[in-house]
Amino acid sequence: DRDGEIDANEWELAIETALQNKLDQRAAARVAQAEAAAKEIAQFTGEYLSAARKCFEMIDKDNSGTLEKKEIVKSVKEDTDVIDFLKNCGEENLQFLLHPPRLDKALDALDTDKSGELDVNEWEDAINRGLAKRLSQLADERERRERAAAA
Repeated sequence: DRDGEIDANEWELAIETALQNKLDQRAAARVAQAEAAAKEIAQFTGEYLSAARKCFEMIDKDNSGTLEKKEIVKSVKEDTDVIDFLKNCGEENLQFLLHPPRLDKALDALDTDKSGELDVNEWEDAINRGLAKRLSQLADERERRERAAAA
């Protein structure tokens, strides 16, 4: 009322307005963080799946659409791009392809139709398991960064 004094109603209104402004700021920050996280997840997912497709194609030397044991063995010994992808893919059985003593067991676990080869669907099933694990790790890392920033 501009009388030079703050009465209880004016005080409460000022506090409520300040509180609402603070809540609005925090809500906007949460929305921005969620949008940034969604963008990060989408970008990571796209890059991961693209790398997985490329890796399959690099291993599939005869372009048959399936991965034979001999193709896998050759690639995990010689192709650094394949080796790097498998090391970091997050799927244990795909990582085991890099270890000769575990190769047969890993292929058996990945070859769900027991054809003796990995087809695109079996590869993608494994890739999606690895992707889920990597996204969980990414979420954990994002949460650590947010906690550190808030501290």
